[in-house]
Amino acid sequence: MSDSGRGTEYFWCTRHHRVETDKDVCPAVYVLGPYRSKADAENALQSVQERNEAWDEEDRRWAGEER
Repeated sequence: MSDSGRGTEYFWCTRHHRVETDKDVCPAVYVLGPYRSKADAENALQSVQERNEAWDEEDRRWAGEER
């Protein structure tokens, strides 16, 4: 169990390109997360890309640069 009391947490390690748990996680500089499931951690990079694209679009709308 993690310190948060929520059970196992999962992380995507950008150094090793794998899912790690709260029991064997690399230093924070190398990981994304925590995630509630292994599947969520496996999809971390896709989630980051989708979120960045949405934020970029929001920034363009805010700046009046709609396409």
